[in-house]
Amino acid sequence: MAGRQRHRLLLENAEQLVLVCGRREPYLRRDGATRLALLRAASVVVGLDGCIKAVGQADVIRNEFSEATFERIIDCSGKCVLPGLVDAHTHPVWAGDRVHEFAMKLAGASYMEIHQAGGGIHFTVEHTRKATEDELLAGLQQRLGRMLRAGSTLVECKSGYGLDLDAELKMLRAIERARKSVDIGISSTYCGAHAVPKGKTATEATDDIINNHLPKLKELKLSGEIHVNNIDVFCEKGVFDLESTRRILQAGKDIGLQINFHGDELHPMKSAELGAELGARAISHLEEVSDEGIVAMARAKCAAVLLPTTAYMLRLKQPQARKMLEEGVIVALGSDFNPNAYCFSMPMVMHLACVNMKMSMNEALAAATINAAYALGKSDTHGSLEVGKQGDLLIINSSRWEHLIYQFGGHEALINYVIVKGKVIYENERCETMSSY
Repeated sequence: MAGRQRHRLLLENAEQLVLVCGRREPYLRRDGATRLALLRAASVVVGLDGCIKAVGQADVIRNEFSEATFERIIDCSGKCVLPGLVDAHTHPVWAGDRVHEFAMKLAGASYMEIHQAGGGIHFTVEHTRKATEDELLAGLQQRLGRMLRAGSTLVECKSGYGLDLDAELKMLRAIERARKSVDIGISSTYCGAHAVPKGKTATEATDDIINNHLPKLKELKLSGEIHVNNIDVFCEKGVFDLESTRRILQAGKDIGLQINFHGDELHPMKSAELGAELGARAISHLEEVSDEGIVAMARAKCAAVLLPTTAYMLRLKQPQARKMLEEGVIVALGSDFNPNAYCFSMPMVMHLACVNMKMSMNEALAAATINAAYALGKSDTHGSLEVGKQGDLLIINSSRWEHLIYQFGGHEALINYVIVKGKVIYENERCETMSSY
């Protein structure tokens, strides 16, 4: 009987238990994203293996597990329990901040003007190449810790500020070490095609990636030294054109990497059409996506990872979230954390998605949980509170979950606990009690 087994954690009597999904859906789109699964006066049990064992009404759970020995019980009366948030797009490994460029942007300089003047990605590449692997790891661990305290329990982490093979491998090794040393979940992405290295043409850089970088990645992956999940390319005018992008992505797919790339950000490139054709798992940005690209992504079940912080900070046109949702695209969200868009907080990302991209709060939460997990190929284990999934949860000190989005910048006072695999990783003792009005 379940009641005689040992279990790791019981969260009991939550005012709201936001399951997000209730029928093992791999993603939510259209009406599914507007009607989230939710229970009131409910409890959840996490087993010793870190997976969810039961979800249901508090009295039923108490009766079923009345004889259980729990390592920890948390009374969630008056509080809400949600899945851990999933950040589907970040660049958290680098050295040398770019606060000086923020002033340039405020004065009117465009992203590409800064890039062509030797700033932007190239500035970060210069500093990242000089940093040691230990220095990169220390910075990464600190940033991941801030993401965790803001509610993210699974984060996509890209390389891409090395550009040459040695520096890219240094970044990927730092990500691999972080995977083993921090509690937050990591999906690792090789993004060697983030910019064209100085002294090379785009064609030369493409050939180098296909002939040198990817074979080495395959070798290290097979030996178990580095685990890479995704391949990324910055498909953009003046960076990697459509044909170069196609070649790199296909070569990455051929060694078993999921395609998850930057597309249609600053110029319409037909990246969405290309991604749908290649069977991409996800495409990010999409501020300049075509109507045909939206339809193609919906048909291909290719997730759109929208980045409202980037559009906000770079003063770009907002992605067409409403049109994508109406056409049946699987819409996910990411922070795009990087030196150019310095935001650790998925609650703030959700708020911006609602205000600037006209998403509903339900749609934003689906995009930051189950759909973001789908974009990383992880929705079978993450993104909702269902039996068998990993026990990654948030407890917020409010009787309505919407406060996590409604209170812009308020997550530091709202998030009471962050739990990974049923273990309390962060407990906020200063958490304020919030009323529901």
